Amino acid sequence: MSMYRNRYFLFGILLILLGLQFRRVESFVLNEPSTRFMAKMTNTPLVDNSTTVGALIEPVVPKPKKRVQPPRWLGLSMIAVGVVITFHSFSIPKYKGD
Repeated sequence: MSMYRNRYFLFGILLILLGLQFRRVESFVLNEPSTRFMAKMTNTPLVDNSTTVGALIEPVVPKPKKRVQPPRWLGLSMIAVGVVITFHSFSIPKYKGD
C-alpha cells in the first residue's frame, strides 16, 4: 500500500485533532476491562496487597478503574507532527491513477 497525498493529509489532520484532545483533557478514566488489561501487561496488582489487609480485601474489591494522566507535552508534540505531515502532503504529487 503506497501512501498517497490524501492519506498523508488525513493522517496529519487526525494527529492534530488527537493532539488537541490531549491538550484539553487532564486525565482519562479507563473502564474495568482496560484497567485489568493494563495491570496484566505491566504485572502490577489491582490492589496494594503488600499488607495482610490488602491481601484479604483483593477478592472483594469493587470494579477497578485506572486514571491515566498524559504528560502536557504529548498534545503539543502530536499537534506539531500533525502540522508537519499535513504540510508535507501538499508537496507530494497528486495520484494520477492507472
